Amino acid sequence: MRRFSLIAMALTAVFALQGCALNTFEPKPDDPAYAPALPEEDLTSAVPTGSLFNPYSTNNGLYTDTRAHKVGDLISVYLEESTSASKNAATDLNRDNSMSIGNFMVGGRPITIKGYDTSIGLSNSSAFSGASDASQSNSLSGQISVSVIKVLANGNLMVRGEKWLMLNNGNEYVRVTGIVRSEDVSSDNTISSQRIANARIQYGGTGDFASTQERGWLSRFFNSAFNIFF
Repeated sequence: MRRFSLIAMALTAVFALQGCALNTFEPKPDDPAYAPALPEEDLTSAVPTGSLFNPYSTNNGLYTDTRAHKVGDLISVYLEESTSASKNAATDLNRDNSMSIGNFMVGGRPITIKGYDTSIGLSNSSAFSGASDASQSNSLSGQISVSVIKVLANGNLMVRGEKWLMLNNGNEYVRVTGIVRSEDVSSDNTISSQRIANARIQYGGTGDFASTQERGWLSRFFNSAFNIFF
C-alpha cells in the first residue's frame, strides 16, 4: 500500500511539472509590447513676429514629403516573405574481403584429417545504403501598419505594430517588429518586409479553430522528455 502511494505521488509530481512545462502563452490583443508609441505634444509658444509662418513649429515644411521620420509616425509594411529549402543526401557503401589458404603440407604431402583437406577459406562482405530527402516552403503576404517607437542616432527607425482579425471561429493576428532605414521608406510611406532589419514577424491564431490543431496535454506528455514510461 505504501509503495502504491509513493508511485501515485511520483506520478502526480510528474504530471504537475509536465503541465507547467507545456503551458503555452496565448497572445492577446492590446499587448503593451506591441503598443504604438504616441508622440509627445510639443506646445510651441507664439512668437510675435507678425508672420503666419512659425519657424519653431515641428510640422513638415512646404518642400518635404510625408515619410515617417519621428516617433509616432506610421509606416505601411508590405509582407513579402517567401522561404524555400530542400536537402538531398544519399550514401552507398560496399565492402568485400576474402582470404584462402591451401592445404598444409608435410614432406611434400598434403595433410588430411579424416579424409578432409586442411585448406582454409575466409570471406566477408558488408553493404550499407541510405537516403534522405527534406523540403520546406513557407510564404506570407499582406499589409500591416506599424508605428515608429524610437529614432536611433544614425537615423534608423525602430518600428513595431500588430493587426488582429476577428473571425467566426477565433482571431488571427500579425505582429511585426524591427529596424528600418529612413531611406528605404518610399515616398508613399510604405516599405517591404524584406527591408526590415532584425525583423520579428509573427502570424498565428487563437480560439477554437487554432486549438483544434494542437495536441492535448496528455499526448504532448507521452512525446516529451518527461515521459519515464517508454
